[in-house]
Amino acid sequence: MLLHHYRFHPDPTLFDATAFREALARDRQPIPLFKQALRTIRERLDERFRAGADVRDLVYGRAWCLDRLLEIAWARFDWPDDNVALLAVGGYGRGELHPHSDIDLLLLLGTNDDTPYRESLTGFITLLWDIGLEIGQSVRSLDDCEREARADITVITNLLETRTLAGPESLRSAMRERLSTQHMWSSAAFFEGKWQEQITRHYKHNNSEYHLEPNLKSAPGGLRDIQMIGWVAKRHFGPLRYEDVVAQGFMNDAELRILSQGQAFLWQVRYALHMIAARAEDRLLFDHQRALATLFGYADTPQRLAVEQFMKAYYRHVTALAGLNDMLLQHFDEVILHAGESLEIKPINARFEIRGGYIQHRHPNVFLYRPGALLELFLLMAQHPEIEGVRADTIRQIRDHRHLIDDAFRDDLRHQSLFMELLRSGGDVPTQLTRMNRYGVLGKYLPEFGEAVGLMQHDLFHIYTVDAHTLRLLSFLQRFREERETDEYTVALEVIQKLPKLELLWIAGLYHDIGKGRGGDHSVLGAVDAADFCRRHALSHWDTRLVAWLVEHHLLMSKTAQKRDISDPDVIHAFARTVRDETHLDYLYVLTVADISATNPTLWNGWRASLMRQLYTETRRVLRRGLDNTVDRQGWVSETREEASGLLRAIGADIARVTALWQTFGEDYFLQYTPSEIVWQTQGILAHHDDHLPLILVSAPSEDMTEGGTKLFIHTRSADDLFAATAAAIEQLGLSIHDARIATSSDDWTLNTFILLDDDDDAIRDPARLETIRRHLVEELDDPDDYPQIVSRHTPRQLKHFRVPVEVIIEQDPANARTSLELIAPDRPGLLARVGRIFMEQDIALSTAKIATLGERVEDVFFITDKRGRPLTDPEAQARLRARLYEVLDV
Repeated sequence: MLLHHYRFHPDPTLFDATAFREALARDRQPIPLFKQALRTIRERLDERFRAGADVRDLVYGRAWCLDRLLEIAWARFDWPDDNVALLAVGGYGRGELHPHSDIDLLLLLGTNDDTPYRESLTGFITLLWDIGLEIGQSVRSLDDCEREARADITVITNLLETRTLAGPESLRSAMRERLSTQHMWSSAAFFEGKWQEQITRHYKHNNSEYHLEPNLKSAPGGLRDIQMIGWVAKRHFGPLRYEDVVAQGFMNDAELRILSQGQAFLWQVRYALHMIAARAEDRLLFDHQRALATLFGYADTPQRLAVEQFMKAYYRHVTALAGLNDMLLQHFDEVILHAGESLEIKPINARFEIRGGYIQHRHPNVFLYRPGALLELFLLMAQHPEIEGVRADTIRQIRDHRHLIDDAFRDDLRHQSLFMELLRSGGDVPTQLTRMNRYGVLGKYLPEFGEAVGLMQHDLFHIYTVDAHTLRLLSFLQRFREERETDEYTVALEVIQKLPKLELLWIAGLYHDIGKGRGGDHSVLGAVDAADFCRRHALSHWDTRLVAWLVEHHLLMSKTAQKRDISDPDVIHAFARTVRDETHLDYLYVLTVADISATNPTLWNGWRASLMRQLYTETRRVLRRGLDNTVDRQGWVSETREEASGLLRAIGADIARVTALWQTFGEDYFLQYTPSEIVWQTQGILAHHDDHLPLILVSAPSEDMTEGGTKLFIHTRSADDLFAATAAAIEQLGLSIHDARIATSSDDWTLNTFILLDDDDDAIRDPARLETIRRHLVEELDDPDDYPQIVSRHTPRQLKHFRVPVEVIIEQDPANARTSLELIAPDRPGLLARVGRIFMEQDIALSTAKIATLGERVEDVFFITDKRGRPLTDPEAQARLRARLYEVLDV
């Protein structure tokens, strides 16, 4: 199907067939001449692309040139009769060829016996391979085509798009007659088969246009979605021209324009991608995104990278195409295939009714005369969960009238009330907001949200655009509301039931990232926008302050849990002072959990869940006790010791030996560990009698625990490089460290604890693997003289497509008489081992580490002192440490 009014006009300057034939006649070596011709065609087309030529001229022009070359190649062989023809099929059959597209050919026979043609067919195909063409060929008789097309929808789809390149056209006509809807694959059957095929294809891409490295051919909104519309229309109506498409009522002129512009954009990107990659590549890999952005003239700005601007244009096009694909296919199903079918109609009000389970408008001008109906429709869907979706013609009406949402519309109290009624409806609000976004209504009503549509961040951490991430966050909140039992989100399910006003959560979720891409702190910018929304929609002063506070502090809880030492009572108390009351804490907790889960599918795991639960529980305890009550560290230590001692006494431990051991530990030990952890470690130390081998204890969470990680405890003589060697040895096992507590007893023995997760960010539970971990670490750490060698085995690996500059932030932690060092650096194997080596070189002692890997970078926090246990306050020592970290890691 040819889109819009474009007509291709062959350009003989691309390839002179007459001159080429004359050259072949003079030269006995045809292969070099064919190769040179292909090379010249490619160079001329690429030069025109860089000069800004219409990409359609280039894509159709390449196919036209190949047609001429294949005709010439075909003529070099003897064909005994007119029972064989050369056909272009698939994309080439449509007359489209990108720089490295496969050239799909069908060698069609009128008879089932290929013996008379076998020698010429073999020679022809061999010639094409010899000259360097990437062909996909099949040799089929008319009977073969009929049989295979009847059995496989993919085959008939390819055979719908054919052109005769050489040989009699009558063979193709005979094939088309056999494949007609009168003989196989009726319009309805073909449509159903292709729709299921598309559903499966979209599922492979997570039903989302928004991916870090999208496939511009197969993902939702990609070229396949455009082709899908053409296939369905072609199977039903036959070969179509522009005038026929609109006349048949399949789409209107505005929709055809969106389709045409979207195809032109994707063709430009695909052409450039093939050219840059020098191969058939349809994935927008990180390798190529920056180069494409530069090629298309984008430049970095203080607010946004060039590659982010380019990808925003890409996402906006594919989002429009995906929505149009959905609407047109639904329209085809409703109005064409099932026209005249009797469907149950249930009126809702004067403007809308439910027809066959889908909502539709009752009068053609309903949105023109009542623009508020553009919001009312989604409110009705939230109030009537039995509604499955929106009828296609109503979607078309929404698209045609959404321009009515202007400043006057937004300032109308009636419309503001409708939107707030939707948020307060108690229904599936996120699904309705997602539909509003899909149909272009949400970004019109909230222009600040519209600016975030298609906005990406070029990193491995934020794998969705801002709008897609935001709507995913809201869907997680809805999941918390609906689920009654889940091991992943136990606390969130309990807390969300206590929230007094869910609409405040929806608003905070909508606005939490809305300030991104503008420069400045997005949390502060978003808080301003959120407060403006609340005031405009007549929320109370208290509700407005809460929503703005949630947006401004939406990162506070995750940062505190992952970067601060939450075993420190002072950290908990400081966090509680910021939160102020349990209501703020409850809202912030569920918002934070949903935010983490919606950022990256791998981000929420048992370890993060345990950190969040611990921070929530300890903060709630402080708030209930009262913020005016000072932190009683000594009371905390005494309480922990007493509980651990009671547990040990209950299992028959020698309390005298326990007391003697604990006297070497120091008070901070009892702040860092729970009574059960202390019992586990104490039992292990007292039972270990070989001082020449390190004590290695490994413990997995119990089977009924989904939260937490695998705990590793190391008790051995203190030695330089121990932390670095431990980190290296752990990495050799394919494990990652997510938390480290480093302590030394008064008699110079280590009390080091690590939290480990596997490559899937899960705790290791298999007993055999736990024993393998234990034995490996005993073998690696038994001789301190080997530690430098263990560390040096690891070489760094850059994640080359992302430049993450190293950042070192050194601050004092006077309450704990230590220094905090935050390290932001590119992720690489051996990173912790190298950091540990630097600490050893600089005479730095490590007490605690919080490890966070965020895509292509790490954000680790280390709490350090000098070898005498004093904070690192000397500016020169800080400068040396900082310089050494930059030297080793900023490569």
